[in-house]
Amino acid sequence: MSAEDERLREVPVASEQVLSGSFLQVFRDQARLSNGAVVQREYIKHPGAVMVVPLLAGDRFVMERQYRYPLQQVLLEFPAGKRDRSEPPLLTGIRELWEETGYQAQEWALAGRLHNAAAYSDEFIEIWFARGLQPGPAQLDADELLDVCEVDLDTLRALAVRGELTDAKTQIGLLWLEQWSAGRWQPRWQAARAWCGELGINVPDTTLLPARPGL
Repeated sequence: MSAEDERLREVPVASEQVLSGSFLQVFRDQARLSNGAVVQREYIKHPGAVMVVPLLAGDRFVMERQYRYPLQQVLLEFPAGKRDRSEPPLLTGIRELWEETGYQAQEWALAGRLHNAAAYSDEFIEIWFARGLQPGPAQLDADELLDVCEVDLDTLRALAVRGELTDAKTQIGLLWLEQWSAGRWQPRWQAARAWCGELGINVPDTTLLPARPGL
């Protein structure tokens, strides 16, 4: 850590868990600043998540309309979901795409990672692009309701301009799409098995991969 970063560091001196939920853990800590002051920090521990930008022909994308209970409204989003314990993010993306939409992808490209609520959560969302989609039946849980739809890039842009695309991770997905469209970013496409080899992770169950040989 650089001297500049060290000056900004907050050192934990006490920690109390105030809530243990089904997947969220809430903590209240005391932390000491570099000037000696002690402050209180409340934050959420989250297993992390993955968002997938699934590409169809003609600048169209597979998206979802899902009711978000805290907001009491339906949002338009790219498919996404939280990691299972110790699950590599790529495998989360493969699994969530299949479970929520029924699609399997021939190729994947890693865009990046975002911290969507750094002030009060350690959650990260890793962003993957997927193409060469093969449709199939979704595998939704009994308590999971969502509509799968197709949206084109111009519509997505118009929704963003009108302030109607409010999901943060989906806005970031659109940002990556704009960078790609402008030639400022080039996805590095590989089959899932190639990514698994490069990342040093086990190849997922074959039910999550397309049937085409060699992928």
